[in-house]
Amino acid sequence: MSAKSEPQNPITHLIDLSGVKSLLKIEDRREIVEQALILLDGNYVHLPFKAARHAVNPVQRLRVLRRRMEMQTEETMPPELEFHSTLSEIFLSLRDLHTNYLLPRPYAGKVAYLPFLIEKCVDSGEEKYLVTKVADGYSPPGFEPGVEVTHWNGTLIAKSVELNGARFAGSNAAALRSRGINSLTFRPLTIHLPPLEEWVLLGYLDAEGSPQELRATWQVMQNEPSGVDAESINRTAMFQGIDLEADEINRAVASVFSGPRRGHTDTLNGAQDRIDNEYLPTTLPQNFRAQEVCDSQGDKFGYVRIFSFGTTSPRRFCNEFINLINRLPQNGLIIDVRGNGGGHIHAAELLLQLLTPGLIEPETMQFINTPLNLEICRASNELASWVPSLEEAVEVGATYSASFPLTDTIEANSIGQKYYSPVILITDACSYSATDMFAAGFQDHKIGLILGTDSNTGAGGANVWTHALLCNWLGESLNSPYRPLPHGAGMRVSLRRSLRVRDNQGALIEDLGVTPDKLHSLTRKDLLEQNADLIEKACNLLSQQPRYQIRIIRIEAAGGVTNIDYLAENVDRLDVYLDGRPQASLDVSDGEGRLRLQSTSAFSQIRIDGLSAGRLVVSRIETLRTVR
Repeated sequence: MSAKSEPQNPITHLIDLSGVKSLLKIEDRREIVEQALILLDGNYVHLPFKAARHAVNPVQRLRVLRRRMEMQTEETMPPELEFHSTLSEIFLSLRDLHTNYLLPRPYAGKVAYLPFLIEKCVDSGEEKYLVTKVADGYSPPGFEPGVEVTHWNGTLIAKSVELNGARFAGSNAAALRSRGINSLTFRPLTIHLPPLEEWVLLGYLDAEGSPQELRATWQVMQNEPSGVDAESINRTAMFQGIDLEADEINRAVASVFSGPRRGHTDTLNGAQDRIDNEYLPTTLPQNFRAQEVCDSQGDKFGYVRIFSFGTTSPRRFCNEFINLINRLPQNGLIIDVRGNGGGHIHAAELLLQLLTPGLIEPETMQFINTPLNLEICRASNELASWVPSLEEAVEVGATYSASFPLTDTIEANSIGQKYYSPVILITDACSYSATDMFAAGFQDHKIGLILGTDSNTGAGGANVWTHALLCNWLGESLNSPYRPLPHGAGMRVSLRRSLRVRDNQGALIEDLGVTPDKLHSLTRKDLLEQNADLIEKACNLLSQQPRYQIRIIRIEAAGGVTNIDYLAENVDRLDVYLDGRPQASLDVSDGEGRLRLQSTSAFSQIRIDGLSAGRLVVSRIETLRTVR
């Protein structure tokens, strides 16, 4: 076995964090611990659930830490990294990627990384870990996409992934494993402490199958900003549901691998798509990638990768999605949300209506009943719905408030169905937060099958607020316990928990996630040949689903009579509405036909619902100039 070392300074943006002096005085540390106690004891919606499920008591641990710090002085307090480590461990014990301690300067905004990506696949029935991307300029001999990693610092790679996952937040087995892989080579220092080791010794098999070793040195870079203001009072900050770690990693990955590419992923977890033609141009490339894909039989389908639900305008987000799916094949649609850590909850829930003729019932949200949460809800009409149940909690002893949707039901159904063929959703264990809610809504409303590359989604079921937003929310109120954190430190907390609807009414997403209908283990071909096997399986599932169609060919109106020429497929009844009012219901068969409507008043919208065996299966809405 030969040993290889990396070239010096293979990546730019190096920042040396060694020898950093303590910035936090003893009073700064005490303030941070006090604010953490307020957040977890007064706001954290999952506290009883997490205490029971994971046998943890973070509030008591913070109280003990506070007591010990009361006896410390500037001279006797432990090193700053030890303080960060203790506080981070308490937050990580919750296994909640929404609830974080965010490190202050000089760590805030930086990412430690190695200049390659590793992903897991199943090859000939065995789990294997392959290098799938190598940064431009990093070229040790024989180290390239496709080599199999066998050891990590002398430990079998599978065991290293398991140990790594146990160190970081992940609420179920699939999520822990995914976090263990992702954090092998990218660690946001906003959330994670710097790696203990200065370098990693990597064991791998080269293209000829010969064992090799490589020493890779950790590097540090300043990450690109998120572009979302989660601290000031605005609707985007209020309706966030996002995995900050995944968001930080995806931006760092895009930055590190922005040069000429020698691999197959643009973000973690297989974000490169099968390329059968050019991607469609989009005004939101940070959110979408859309293209036509083909199966082995030559049948064409639409494919949309949703990288993120992050947006300041959910309606613009939906409009761009409509623009993309209208230009894709109408034979069936694959929506891929692997690695999507969430974003704006409204964007995720508004998207559902575009894929189904049925009415969308948004998920509902609850606060935990505390005096502080009651104060927060009383401070704004935005949260007024929750006030009565929080006020009566003292008398009835309820743990949680009443539940109400974040997304207005009228808005969640204001656009209607825009894609009329079968839809498949692809998920993984890094589909988190708002993406969990999208997957849950997709399943709860029976929109289509979910194909998972892991046994669960990431299981983040909450609306997350930052500590800074809570400070601003109560402002200068005399009752506000919140105080700004020193030196750029931060915290986030799960403030409202989400509950599923329909057949899963009241079920939690937190820790449980969404279980897919079908499973697919990523193969070597998926990792190295642009998801070929995964997309083939999704296409096969689509081809087995029934297609229901109504197409309006022509509308003619004159003399109080409106004629509608249509084409129907696999529907046996049409119900017709003018401006929301029922006008006709008739039995039909496949093929073209004409509806003749008598209308004595003006109208501007026609809706035709198609039913099969009494079940609503497709709905078309045409908005017109006012017809008389």
